[in-house]
Amino acid sequence: MKRILSFMLFLFAAFTAFATVFGTVRGIVHDPQHRPVSGIQIVLKAKDSGFTLTAQTDSSGEFHFDAVPLGQYAVTVSGVSFSADTQIVIVLSGTAPILHFELHLASQNQSITVSADAASAQTETVTPTQLVDRTDIQQTPGANRANSLAMITDHVPGAYLTHDQLHVRGGHQVSWLIDGVPIPNTNIASNLGPQIDPKDIDMLEMQRGSYAADFGDRTYGVFNIAPRTGFERNNDAELVTGFGNFYQTDDQFNLGGHTRQLAYYGSVNFSRTGLGLETPTTAVIHDQANGFGGFGSLIYNADPANQFRLVTSLRRDFYQVPFDPNDPNNTPTEHLRDANRESDAFVTFSWVRTFNPGLTLTVSPFYHFNRSAFQSSAQDFPLAATDDRSSNYAGGQATLAYIKSRNNLRAGIYGFGQQDHQLFGLNFNDPTDPNFGSNFRDTENVSGGLAALFLEDQFRITNWLTLNGGLRQTHFSGSLVENSTSPRIGAALRIPKINWVFRAFYGHFYQAPPLITASGPLLRFVGSQNLAFVPLHGERDEESQFGLTIPLKNWTLDADTFRTRAMNFFDHNCLLNSGVCFPITIDAALIRGWELTLHSPRLFKRGQLYVTYSNQVATGIGSINGGLTNFSPPAGSFTLDHDQRDTLHLGGVLNLPRRTLASADVYYASGFSNGNPAIPGSHLPSHTTFDLTLGKEFRERFSISLSALNVANRRVLLDNSFTFGGTHHLNPREIFAQLRYRFHY
Repeated sequence: MKRILSFMLFLFAAFTAFATVFGTVRGIVHDPQHRPVSGIQIVLKAKDSGFTLTAQTDSSGEFHFDAVPLGQYAVTVSGVSFSADTQIVIVLSGTAPILHFELHLASQNQSITVSADAASAQTETVTPTQLVDRTDIQQTPGANRANSLAMITDHVPGAYLTHDQLHVRGGHQVSWLIDGVPIPNTNIASNLGPQIDPKDIDMLEMQRGSYAADFGDRTYGVFNIAPRTGFERNNDAELVTGFGNFYQTDDQFNLGGHTRQLAYYGSVNFSRTGLGLETPTTAVIHDQANGFGGFGSLIYNADPANQFRLVTSLRRDFYQVPFDPNDPNNTPTEHLRDANRESDAFVTFSWVRTFNPGLTLTVSPFYHFNRSAFQSSAQDFPLAATDDRSSNYAGGQATLAYIKSRNNLRAGIYGFGQQDHQLFGLNFNDPTDPNFGSNFRDTENVSGGLAALFLEDQFRITNWLTLNGGLRQTHFSGSLVENSTSPRIGAALRIPKINWVFRAFYGHFYQAPPLITASGPLLRFVGSQNLAFVPLHGERDEESQFGLTIPLKNWTLDADTFRTRAMNFFDHNCLLNSGVCFPITIDAALIRGWELTLHSPRLFKRGQLYVTYSNQVATGIGSINGGLTNFSPPAGSFTLDHDQRDTLHLGGVLNLPRRTLASADVYYASGFSNGNPAIPGSHLPSHTTFDLTLGKEFRERFSISLSALNVANRRVLLDNSFTFGGTHHLNPREIFAQLRYRFHY
């Protein structure tokens, strides 16, 4: 812990670090003769909350809003002699859209509103990005349950769950950010579910590939959370309770409010179910789960130049590990009692300082604790295993953002110190095993750290061509020391009049390895099995991507193709079906594919549709070169266990009369890689599911919804890679209701 604290102090002495949840909105106001108009009032207001900023145009007719949280906003200009004019703008993190207003004389009695579209937002960045707000989460079937990831899997192409883990673009490693602050976690496939309860999310920005240099190095997905802050409340509270089959319940109490300077939001939640982890057979046996947590956000605007943010979260989950009663390793009628416990706590404090229009400093110290503890029954056969790992991270992030004329420049430093405690134990319960009676427990305390410097510039050559260039220098120290230089370049080209946006990107990424190590009894056991534990190196990735965004009568079509070449590809393998998983690295991997999203406007004033599709191939190359080497893949190339060629979601929301709505999602998956030679074919069978939600509001305070997941109750073998409890089947049909009651205090 001393090393962590000293590393944290170093960061502040150096300037701390950054990744942002903010953008900038700027613009020019002119009269019908194209002369700049000064002294015009500009109001920026969030679509779904009371968050509001005001400004006036300067002598050049220009205005500037800094530190604008990501989301959708209405920008309204008004003056004594002119009619009001409103434009809708989408703000993505790190972007700086420019709006142009032509004022009309009040006598002309005109009021104009120009809507935003994804194409205009995509011009500002080369990163394919989706925004999902709290309304989308509430309306997506099953998405607002405490441990659900449907807000991602239903809306991000190439995102899916297999062996209880989120995968995006064929990889495990994704980054979670809250208010733009990265939550460090170097461990691979150790935790389930989202970082916070989806009901606490106001806006979720989902990026896949082509990241700017200030967005770290978790190659496969970045999920930037703008949490609920209280600006959407006026001393209001909400009680949410849910219940359904498998004895499930999902409950939350939250409250929030705001003044002109202060906004606050807090929540507590509890959930339980008899269907926690994916089961190894169609039978649901020993599969209970429960959890509780809390979340808090506090924003204080001391003055127009200084904002302070405090965000904290806490969650704790318990999962029984299901088992196959027909497993030959189990004694007939034996009831295993394996379990996995997870804990996570996070706190960050951010200071946002605006020196002058276009120049902003963000400083954010943070602390993160993460624990995953697997404990099997002492009578498990042939092995009883214990794997308890906890990690402490302390560090910070800071950036200096400068936006002027054609440049959007960001520079900063990011870093943390890490200390891990590992407890690993094995009991040998098979009398025929040479190790029978040689039980052992091994404890390791390891520490390390990471520091990264970055520089990124977005240069707008014209209003239809933007170039991006960045460089990230990373230093990692743990059981080994590594350095990486990661250049990144990109371009976005908008075709005038038709507004098609072409984008291209090429870049390098470095992902720091877990601190897991082996010594003492564990290392001796590994050696007795003629195995070895090789130190894990960081994954090094090279990505190229090309994309196109097409707006057509308020419909938006986005397509991209990507190719990722990885060296030291991170994966994991498990010890028999014990649930104890070790991170490994494979010599190389090649992941390539293309993706498509389609979003409709509001159709017939009733509803909207979306389509997400991904076709990808995830191939491993070579053998295991890090971690425990008793899980060597075949020589040459092979499909990774989470390779799925085709993934499709088709869904939408329909608003019915009397404040009633229906939402649905159809999911098609072509099937994951087949790891069992006894089953014919290179991939497991395809499957399709249908999810449905019906909801109704009663006045302003009370609402009810009824959801059904996997309506047809299809039970197929989802994947046959061994993690928790062995292989995994598609979850059975779930039916649950949710009640919401809001009140003022």
